[in-house]
Order: sequence, then structure tokens, then C-alpha cells
Amino acid sequence: MGEKEAQAVDGAKDRFARETIVEPEHIARARAHALELGAAPVSPPVGAQIAVLAAASAALNIVEIGTGAGISGLWLLHGAPRAILTTIDTEPEHLAAARQAFGDARIPPARSRFITGRAADVLPRMNEASYDIVLVDADPDGVIEYVEHGLKLVRPGGTVLVPRVLAGGAVADPVRRDPVTTAYRSLITETQNSPAVIGALSTVAEGLLQLTTLPSA
Repeated sequence: MGEKEAQAVDGAKDRFARETIVEPEHIARARAHALELGAAPVSPPVGAQIAVLAAASAALNIVEIGTGAGISGLWLLHGAPRAILTTIDTEPEHLAAARQAFGDARIPPARSRFITGRAADVLPRMNEASYDIVLVDADPDGVIEYVEHGLKLVRPGGTVLVPRVLAGGAVADPVRRDPVTTAYRSLITETQNSPAVIGALSTVAEGLLQLTTLPSA
């Protein structure tokens, strides 16, 4: 198969993966509001993946860095209906939209905690080795720092999730050397070689890096 044919096949597979996801109605409604706000929600294929991971890990405690308008949080709680989600964002408007989306989805208030502030200030105050999942969907300039914090916060066997890690396809282009692309590229390559985690990279839609911690030897 030639390069053009391979690219066509990859494009068809990606399109099929996007089009076959059925998004729950309450998440679809929240997505429409998020797009009105310009909050750039995670795509349905990535949302479905994080829901599966939350369900597979039977997550009870989840941290989300970057609330947006609540789409990723709704997907996480869709997969882990008993979990408590702590979500952090600097934008009060986004947090307000997420609160509304959670209310519309009839998620009990006790299952969510909204924190307004910079993740770099909030994360050091949180208990280490206490969470099942940490999702990092915040300022890409700080992605490596946030992932490092996330790996400290998750329990042994816990998972850190990083959507948008493909940077719109830029990470695959060796010519791209801007700080954000370089940070994502370094994050992917370094974690693949780390003895402390098992890492997997999904390339569907905007991409999802999955890092599960291993017990210390």
C-alpha cells in the first residue's frame, strides 16, 4: 500500500470512529453550550474513551485540570457514576457553565467540587496517591508540570489522561519546534520510556495519552 492509500485508509478509519460514537443527550446539550462559549470541548470519541477508562478503573475519586464547560467531566461521571469529581479552572464563566450542565444532567451536588484558580497553585495542596484518575486538559504550556503533579496525585495503578496531545497533528511533524508542540512531543516520548508508568497513545480525533502508574519495585 502506498503512502497516499495509507493516508486515505487512516482518514476513513478516523471518520468512522468519529461518526459511530453516540453521545448521551445531556452531554450533547452541554456541548452545544460549550461551543457557544468557545470552550473547545473534547470530542465525542475522546469523551467515550475517558468514560470507558473511568468505568474500567471503577473510579471513585477524579481530578480534572481544565473544566471547560463540563463536557469531559460529564463523560468521566458517565463512566463512573459513583465517583466524586474535583474540577479546576481559571475561568468563572466556564465553571458556571459546567455547574449548569451538571445540574441539567441531574448529577447530585455532592458528586462534584468546582475550584476557581490556577492548577499550579491548587494541585500542591491536594492529597497525593489519593485519586483514581487525573485528567489534564488545561494550558498546554504547563502540560508537563500538570502531568507531573497528576502522577503524584493518583494512587498506584491510577491513571493520568491527557487529551489533545497530538496538538492538531503538529507532534508528528518533525519541522514543528514551537514550545507547545515540543512539550507534547517530549511528554509522549519520555513517558513511553518511563519505568514508572505504562503509557498508550490513542490517535483518534485530537488524541489521548493514557498513563497508568506502576507500583514501586
